[in-house]
Amino acid sequence: MLANDLRTAYNRSKWVVALRGLFGILLGVVILARPLDSVAALALVVALWALIEGTVAIVYAFEVRSVVAHWWVLLLGGVVSVLFGVAALYYYPGLSLAFIVLWVAWWLITAGVIAAYAAVMERRIGVSWGWTMAWGVLAIVGGALAIMYPGVTLAWLLGVLAAFGIVGGVVRLVVAFRMQSAQSELERSVGQPIGT
Repeated sequence: MLANDLRTAYNRSKWVVALRGLFGILLGVVILARPLDSVAALALVVALWALIEGTVAIVYAFEVRSVVAHWWVLLLGGVVSVLFGVAALYYYPGLSLAFIVLWVAWWLITAGVIAAYAAVMERRIGVSWGWTMAWGVLAIVGGALAIMYPGVTLAWLLGVLAAFGIVGGVVRLVVAFRMQSAQSELERSVGQPIGT
């Protein structure tokens, strides 16, 4: 009984990995083939994400209010998220795209400042600090450029998403193929079919 359950789970896992791989490759190709539609879809995803996340946070805040003293912080965060989602849908796609650009810029600048601080600390204790400082400066400059050139930032981000989808999809397909090969090898060794 347990062996059959394990075989079934293994076969399902193999196919799920393969389908996720195909979906990732397809998504990457679509992003590269239809960049303007992809930007519009990304803007819509941000708006819907904010609405859903905010609604979940509001519901969760009311559920934990009897046990969490500062439940109103969760409620406030949820309300802000819902309001942003509504505004992003109303001002579609501009507000979502501006948020994406500012988020990327904020992330780069914050990472750069932290890296520069780490480089100063590394220098104080006498370890190699040049590469850390170089990364920090590069990230800060990248953040500033992200704000100055929002179109390039969005194009770069879509390129990263497409590459992630394609490379991740290929890796998943390789894993699914190896899972199938391992199953076939085991069947040859045992001399009977494993799974259905």
